[in-house]
Amino acid sequence: MSAEAMRGNSRSILAYAAEHPGATLAAIVLGIIAVAAAFAPLIAPQNPFDLASFDLLDAELPPIWLEGSDPRFLLGTDAQGRDLFSAILYGTRISLMVGILAVVIQAAIGVPLGLWAGYAGGRVDNAVTRMADIQLSLSTLMMAIIVMALFRAGLGGETLSRYAVPLLVVVIGLAEWPFFARTARAATQVEAAKDYVRAGRALGASSFAIVHRHILPNISSPLIVVATTQVAGAIMAEAALSFLGLGMPVTKPSLGTLIRSGYDLMFAGAWWVTILPGLVLIGLLISVNVLGDALRDALNPRLVRR
Repeated sequence: MSAEAMRGNSRSILAYAAEHPGATLAAIVLGIIAVAAAFAPLIAPQNPFDLASFDLLDAELPPIWLEGSDPRFLLGTDAQGRDLFSAILYGTRISLMVGILAVVIQAAIGVPLGLWAGYAGGRVDNAVTRMADIQLSLSTLMMAIIVMALFRAGLGGETLSRYAVPLLVVVIGLAEWPFFARTARAATQVEAAKDYVRAGRALGASSFAIVHRHILPNISSPLIVVATTQVAGAIMAEAALSFLGLGMPVTKPSLGTLIRSGYDLMFAGAWWVTILPGLVLIGLLISVNVLGDALRDALNPRLVRR
């Protein structure tokens, strides 16, 4: 993509942000959550991974705005006496890490396959399309549950907890690459029919050069939009698996693990252990999805802005 095109996209994004405050608010909320998660070790008053720092006498303390709270614990504590504010910061960090790295794997697999299928056509296109159809016919959550259960049975709980993050990243990444492949394939087919591609072939440019130097930059906009929606999906998949007890262990809390750990406490009155991480998860997912919609509209050349 040329420098002029990049500047044009930047201007269109800024113009869209000025006209749509909801998208701007989503970007601000997402930025605050991401920065807080990234600097969790500096912000959090307690390390939620250090079991020796917990005190059962501090268990189930409410947030500071409720009666019976302790000023040491801003958002209260869970059943183990763990500071919930610290746990949310570290949990959000893990959830974001899993979501982003899983999407990187999805893109690394799906984009090259989609480019190859869209440009080559014929048998290659049919083979990649059938692979994507088969993959999409399988539930991502079902595949992840089966794989994580098998690893838990084969490796044991202690080993699984040590490698829970890379396992979740790989499982979620391998399960949802077809979304990138389909988007890249469709966009590549459109670009391959244009004059600049024909001119490149006539001048003797290799297929690799045409695809990677010209087609790929020109289809980057829809791929960026897919990436944002897939990050939200990957975060949700990790939260669902952790809630079911097949994701992150209790000793390494993610947002899903925190929601699960406090589920049984809701009816005992300690609602904050589940509700507060749940609100953070909802805010994170809404922000990512709204930002994805904003990027889709801002990068859409057919959109007539008023």
